[in-house]
Amino acid sequence: MKLLIVEDDVEYAAALQAELAQRDHDVTIAETGPSALTAIERDAFDAMILDSMLPQLSGVRVVERLRDAGHNLPVLMLSALGRSAEKIGGLTAGADDYCVKPTPAAEIEARLNALLRARGWTAAGDGDMLRAGDIVISPGQHRAWRAEQPLDLTRLEFGLLAELVRHAGSYLTRAMLIERVWGYDFEPGTNIVDAQVRLLRRKLTADGGDDPIATKRGVGYMLRA
Repeated sequence: MKLLIVEDDVEYAAALQAELAQRDHDVTIAETGPSALTAIERDAFDAMILDSMLPQLSGVRVVERLRDAGHNLPVLMLSALGRSAEKIGGLTAGADDYCVKPTPAAEIEARLNALLRARGWTAAGDGDMLRAGDIVISPGQHRAWRAEQPLDLTRLEFGLLAELVRHAGSYLTRAMLIERVWGYDFEPGTNIVDAQVRLLRRKLTADGGDDPIATKRGVGYMLRA
């Protein structure tokens, strides 16, 4: 998983990052709420581990802004406080789960996997199969199916679908998709993403199924989980 840890306790964040990295996760650290929101806009993460008590912007406010912006990123909130009021506040704001620090990395990983399953996609078997709703992809085999029917996709179409499936339920900006699918570190002055999405939509709906890709003007694209 690609994870974002938002924690102002530098030593605790570094220790948790090291433990999760040993479990084969790609971990980024943000020390404040604003820097976390900036990181989410610039990159795509599978889940966020969020401290409830942060400088500048509290964890609760971070979750509220995230949800108000339309992001469905799974959020596991951490706090040194175990009071019911703290948990209720975080969950009401939009967090998906709540742990009291310190929590073992193994438990955090298990909780995050549960949150990802709840979003509608999981890694199964040999870890190669990813699912979002009725769409299944195998990155290793470079194959994809919808409603158990194979999809005939070009390399770019498959790459685009794979990114949307990995982050189903969250919007990906055009800049994110250009970097991850096309490998550019700049946004070209063409509508290559929009054109590719149109082609992908045609294939996903060729058999009369609903369009699974949502568009948010000024934000980007999301695969509905």
